[in-house]
Amino acid sequence: MDEPGETGKGMFASLRRLLKTASAIAQNRLELFLVELQAERLQLFDTLLLLGVVLILVTMTLLVSTVTIVVLCLKHDRLDLLVALMLAYLVATAVAGWRLRNRFKGWAPFSGTMAELKKDKACLEEKAEG
Repeated sequence: MDEPGETGKGMFASLRRLLKTASAIAQNRLELFLVELQAERLQLFDTLLLLGVVLILVTMTLLVSTVTIVVLCLKHDRLDLLVALMLAYLVATAVAGWRLRNRFKGWAPFSGTMAELKKDKACLEEKAEG
């Protein structure tokens, strides 16, 4: 018969293997989740970009309509005012686009979680070998 000490070691080794396997499975699932999240992020960015284009086109339509009305209704030359408004809209659009781009730049979701899971896995492997 086995001695009680040998059974304890076998049980702890089995438990370590089980934890190692569970950790590897959790890490794989999380990596898959992150890949899917990245794809969703790109799709969201494309959607937001398309939304921005639509909003710009709607704004341009309203602006041209306004300009048409201004030109038809006023007798004075207002070209300088229209150019100034156009430049203001251009600057506002550039600033908004820059801020939107910076918001997505360098975004790494759950990178800290992945690092911790890898540390846990390495620690469990080290303990299983030692």
